[in-house]
Amino acid sequence: MEEKEIKEPLDEATVEVNPEEILEGEEIADDLSERVAALEAELENEKKEYLFLRADFDNYRKRTLRDREELLRNAGEKVLAGLLPIADDFERGIDAASKAEDVNAVREGMELIYNKLIKFLADNGVTPMESTGKPFDADFHDAIASLPNDDPAKSGIVIDTTQRGYMINDKVLRHAKVAVAQ
Repeated sequence: MEEKEIKEPLDEATVEVNPEEILEGEEIADDLSERVAALEAELENEKKEYLFLRADFDNYRKRTLRDREELLRNAGEKVLAGLLPIADDFERGIDAASKAEDVNAVREGMELIYNKLIKFLADNGVTPMESTGKPFDADFHDAIASLPNDDPAKSGIVIDTTQRGYMINDKVLRHAKVAVAQ
């Protein structure tokens, strides 16, 4: 190892200070202080803008949640309002049936009301499924019975529909309850 020579510390009296360097340092410090103040003001402004933006977003979120809840609450209003005339027809039909002597007239009245209901459902995108004679499909049918069959070609075919299924806009609204040949 090489030994280093230790120098004596400088005496304060021997250090020369240039007054121009002190002035330059003070100007730099003043300039830095101004920049720091400007940056602090800009940061404060950005914080305020962020808080306003956050409050606006929170208000937007609350408003959309409130609107969605209202939409869900009142979504069936149009459909239910459309069913009221059909309910009125049923009331009139029941009243007329109690006074009627002609069974065929009562039947015709019921058929008119039924056709009105089916038309209303179709206008709202609800269509009945045809199941009897079609292959069993678990996506559309609920098998409630399995009946023995002599013809192997009819195995897995729906032979009876006990409750009709309905679709709404290409989606199953209610599965058809069917009996399937084994």
